[in-house]
Amino acid sequence: MTKLLEYADPDDTVMVWRVDRLGRSLIDVLNTVTLLRERGVNVRSISDGIDPATTTGRLMLNMLATLAEYERELIVERVTSGIATARQSGTRFGRPFSDPAVIADKLAIATAARAKGRTTEDAAHLVGWSRATLYRHQQASSSRESGLISRTSRSIRTVTLL
Repeated sequence: MTKLLEYADPDDTVMVWRVDRLGRSLIDVLNTVTLLRERGVNVRSISDGIDPATTTGRLMLNMLATLAEYERELIVERVTSGIATARQSGTRFGRPFSDPAVIADKLAIATAARAKGRTTEDAAHLVGWSRATLYRHQQASSSRESGLISRTSRSIRTVTLL
């Protein structure tokens, strides 16, 4: 939308499928149409047949934009209600829980494959991961190990001082 607004010159015509494609809310649609008209850019709606250059077209634009916003709000309400109902029935959203033992096993397999000369991407695909996922798990593993080492070192120093 930003590129369209930058690109459109006076006497150009912006064709949209429906008026509600010009913004996320009634105010967005009206502001976009007003901005384009002030710059001398014509706006036409294919399915609605709206021409904001005329008084009747502006009236229809306002009415259809209001109905489109109403429709969008109904969809949001339905989706929110559906999510709440799904959560009450026990559906979990988001990334599934991953077992640290399984991750450690897969990381060991991928590390062994790398040691045998396979590429990082091949090693990752061997365990069903992408290359980025393999790197992420390697980094997390090394962070955990360095944290354990530093904690162990501190406790050894503490024991030594006592």
